[in-house]
Amino acid sequence: MKNVIRFPAIAVVAGLTSLAACSPTMELRGNLPHPEQVAQIEVGKTTQDEVLTLIGTPSSTMNYGEEIWHYISTRTEQVAFFEPKVLDRTVLSLSFDAKGVVKDVQKKTLKDSRDIATVDRETPTAGKDFTILEQLLGNVGRFSKDSSKK
Repeated sequence: MKNVIRFPAIAVVAGLTSLAACSPTMELRGNLPHPEQVAQIEVGKTTQDEVLTLIGTPSSTMNYGEEIWHYISTRTEQVAFFEPKVLDRTVLSLSFDAKGVVKDVQKKTLKDSRDIATVDRETPTAGKDFTILEQLLGNVGRFSKDSSKK
């Protein structure tokens, strides 16, 4: 009788453990300043040093052309071993003029994004792809004891 009672209990515990393992994992990555801090940034007045003091270091910068700082935040959800799903993404972009003063402030969300088609082409390289056997036996006979007699 005791064995009969143990089996359903073990099955219930195993089932609950399996369900708990499949619960989604939420991740928040990046640096998105608080809206009150962003409101303190004035176009034409706030400098780069003031921005660093106010909202911190940007997630990425673009130094070619005009200088732009990006503050990026992403929230994802992943279930078990499946590909993570992006739930929310916000990008705050600050562009600066030549004197280091804020020229423009833009905020974009996941709705503003678009998919980019990747290209799977490979650039050919010079040379030949060797098999494992060619690599192992390729140097046999190439070495001599006295290389100055050539």
